[in-house]
Parts: sequence; C-alpha cells; structure tokens
Amino acid sequence: MLTVDFAEIRNAFEFVSSGSPSQNCAYICKDTGAIYWTSSELGLEEEVPDDLETSSNYIEVPHKNELKLGQGLALSFIDQALPDEYNFVASLFRKRGAYRRFKDMLEYQGLLEKWYAFEAQASDEALLTWCEENEIKLIDKEQ
Repeated sequence: MLTVDFAEIRNAFEFVSSGSPSQNCAYICKDTGAIYWTSSELGLEEEVPDDLETSSNYIEVPHKNELKLGQGLALSFIDQALPDEYNFVASLFRKRGAYRRFKDMLEYQGLLEKWYAFEAQASDEALLTWCEENEIKLIDKEQ
C-alpha cells in the first residue's frame, strides 16, 4: 500500500486548488510516494517524469472543486452561520469575484476566521476520504 505524509498531500492539494482547475497539478507516484508538481502559469524548476500525465503509475491530487469544496461549501457555511444571508450569498456566486466578496462579507460580520476553520476541517475530511478511496496510507510527521 502506498504511504504518504498527510501534510505533504495537504500542501499539494492547496497548491492544486490555488489556481483554476488544471492550472496547477500535483501527482503522487504509486511506487515511491513522491509528489511531483506542475503548473501552466508558474515556472517550477522541479524535474518531473515524462510520463507523469499519461501513466497509470501516478495519482493526480484533486482540485477542491472535484471534492465539492467550492461554492457548495461556502453556502453550507452560510446556511449554518448566517442563514438569513443565504440568498444574498448565493447571488454573489453568480458573478465574477464571488469569493473575494464572500470573504469581505464574512470579515465585516466577524466570521472570517470561523470560515477558515470550517473550510480547513471540511478540506481535511474530504482529503482523508479521497486518500482512503485511492488506497493511500497516511503518516503524520507531526505525531
């Protein structure tokens, strides 16, 4: 079974999710557990295998949208924290710059840190499930 440090997977996930889908990618080698990073926007200097995107020997780290951690998660948070603002926040996501306006609203309401904690917990839970589904055994260097 493939064994990888969870902190490394989390870092790769955050890198992949920091851009639009397919802009930044990370791949886990099934043989070694090494994580390779690529980007269509950033000039990364890391050497990557030639067959990275075509071989079945690598597992692509998902983007947050693939784990349903985008708009739906924000709306779930609003439904819990500010249910009276649900329709307003839903309307924000129909326009460009929605996350910036969403976070501005949360900051005004004093809920930005609570959102970050909610998002981090949901991301970790989704990543743990993803790892289990992909038969990745996790180690945690912090323990």
